[in-house]
Amino acid sequence: MPTIKLVNVTKQFGKGSLAVDNLNMEIKDGEFVSLLGPSGCGKTTTLRMIAGLETPTEGEIYFDDECVFSDEKGINLSPDKRNIGFLFQNYALWPHMTVYKNISFGLENMKWPKEKIDARVKEICKTMRIEEYINRYPAELSGGQQQRVAIARTLAPNPKVLLMDEPLSNLDAKLRNDMRAELKRLHLTTGSTFVYVTHDQSEAMTLSTKVALIKTGLLQQYCPPLQLYGEPNNIFCADFMGNPSMNFVKCHGKAEGNHVVLNTQKFKVIFTPNEKVELQPEHEYVLGIRPEFIHVSDEGVEARVVSSLPSGMETTLALAVDDIVLSAVAFGSIDFAMDSTVRFNFEGNRYVLFDRETEEKICLGSLEIIE
Repeated sequence: MPTIKLVNVTKQFGKGSLAVDNLNMEIKDGEFVSLLGPSGCGKTTTLRMIAGLETPTEGEIYFDDECVFSDEKGINLSPDKRNIGFLFQNYALWPHMTVYKNISFGLENMKWPKEKIDARVKEICKTMRIEEYINRYPAELSGGQQQRVAIARTLAPNPKVLLMDEPLSNLDAKLRNDMRAELKRLHLTTGSTFVYVTHDQSEAMTLSTKVALIKTGLLQQYCPPLQLYGEPNNIFCADFMGNPSMNFVKCHGKAEGNHVVLNTQKFKVIFTPNEKVELQPEHEYVLGIRPEFIHVSDEGVEARVVSSLPSGMETTLALAVDDIVLSAVAFGSIDFAMDSTVRFNFEGNRYVLFDRETEEKICLGSLEIIE
């Protein structure tokens, strides 16, 4: 399987419409990389440029040491010569063909011998657990079964890379969860390189070995999903990852020794960085607090319960400290009365301090309430 390199790749549609802006990233052999971001950020355009279905305006794309696109060198290898498989959002199965014929169709066009085609179709059907549907037509299959057939057809020619454009978006919530597990198992068993487009951060979190988070054509962060969740580069990354999302509290900070006192106007906390950083004597910050780090207890900051949403395993709370509303998560089968008064403390050492002006991360640290 190849390593894919994108070097200074830019894609512009007409004047002033910059879909992808100077993208540099490396997708290593065997990785499962998700291209994540809001609608219109350039995810699908990036995927299509890797596939050869879209021509970059500038830059170079490499599969290992082979240049498949270069505007400077005049190279643009066609999709059929890049040895990739592309799984579309709508599956694009032939309705008049059986599962067997849908999978074998591409192999027949590639002039594979009949015996080899038959063996490969049966092998891939076994891998995708669809042997019993081999003589059925797409209309006789559920959404999840159709999706497995589409994946089987894409994997049948043994592509070096499997590219997927939001393949689970047409499925209901339960089936989507089942298929996530199926895709993760498939990635492990095939050892293929997967590049996956999604706007769903939970999909990116659960499936990927790495996530590329994109905003308006610009790569914001490219790293393992848990690192993106726990160590976001900026407020956009922190806000996009997590459900419920991170709390952001504006505060004024005064440095005192190896820590900084943060005043939110409603309560004060001491923030102690996890590592040595240069802190200004006084500065305006944004404090990032994940909901799971707010612990409802018998002491601490007093708050009013604005909402309580129990789901069985956990309860999502909205807690108001005057005009500051914080999302919190209480684990266990519990509920809280609306407008009741509770207290909360902070736990852990993964709070994020951002610069209020630049919105960039300064450091991670721990919190202690002082008043």
